[in-house]
Amino acid sequence: MKRPDDIKDKIQAVRETYGRDLLILGHHYQRDAVLAHADERGDSLELARKAAARKEASRIVFCGVRFMAESADILTGPDQAVYMPEPAAGCPMARMADEMAMRQAWTRLNRARAGWLPVVYVNSTAEIKACCGEWGGSACTSSNAARVFEWAFRQDKRVFFLPDEHLGVNTACDLGVPDDQVAIYDPRQPQGGLDDETLRRARVVVWKGYCLVHAAFSPEHVREVRRRRPAAKIIVHPETPRPVVALADAHGSTSQIIAYVKNAAPGSEIVIGTEQNLVQRLADEERGRVTVLSLSPVICANMAKTHANTLLALLQEWPASHRVTVPEPVAAPARRALETMLSL
Repeated sequence: MKRPDDIKDKIQAVRETYGRDLLILGHHYQRDAVLAHADERGDSLELARKAAARKEASRIVFCGVRFMAESADILTGPDQAVYMPEPAAGCPMARMADEMAMRQAWTRLNRARAGWLPVVYVNSTAEIKACCGEWGGSACTSSNAARVFEWAFRQDKRVFFLPDEHLGVNTACDLGVPDDQVAIYDPRQPQGGLDDETLRRARVVVWKGYCLVHAAFSPEHVREVRRRRPAAKIIVHPETPRPVVALADAHGSTSQIIAYVKNAAPGSEIVIGTEQNLVQRLADEERGRVTVLSLSPVICANMAKTHANTLLALLQEWPASHRVTVPEPVAAPARRALETMLSL
């Protein structure tokens, strides 16, 4: 087995060989041993946009999960190739919505009443984004979901949001949409488990999908922190279930969580409900200034599939099986959904 220093030296040697022709991207949820080799770190869409901006980089390595690499391939140019060190790193939430089920749901909603716009979270497959673009909708991130919902509402449209139930519910609540105007479409149930009257009343319909990491947080986790650390502030990701968000002091995207910690007053205690690698990194970076703790330590198993040694193997061999490509008939409408969001 290669020693860590051997891997580090070998990766650095490859990087020097390729120079600006190589761009390595690392998502915030990656382990430090992987992020140590990243040219850029960030959330999924931020990294995809940085890849598109680095037009001289013909080889893009995305250390993350598959939907992220798909977005990078959609936004980058024809002379840029996107690879993953671990192509088996998928996203269970993204797989909770497939194209056929989405098309069935779209037919169901429009049969009950007209006037819908699809809004898809970037944490979705290219095929789901393509359906959204085909039907005139927009993608969104966890930080701009409210802005995209408002864009739809200004057009007197109703929102069909997928694949994350909790981000959809939390966004609707943040915008003051009454609970009886938010409905949950369950693709495993006949007709989505919704009758026509409910669909006609609904202003927002959310798909019943969830993130395994953020759905693991519970109200009891928050109550336990309140008992043990009454002075602490609690911030959670909006993929967290609504009862947890309601008890927390704040909720925000990954970048907003980072900013919340960085802007905290010295001596503060902050408890974070999101993936553990990010929480631990913030705790290490802020040690001595701010105390950062985890609401409950949860690791994303798919993010954890990428290691420094799999990154090295990719850089040495460039196997075709590790390249991520989205066919243009899918990429074109998916790109429209992403570009609509970016235009907002």
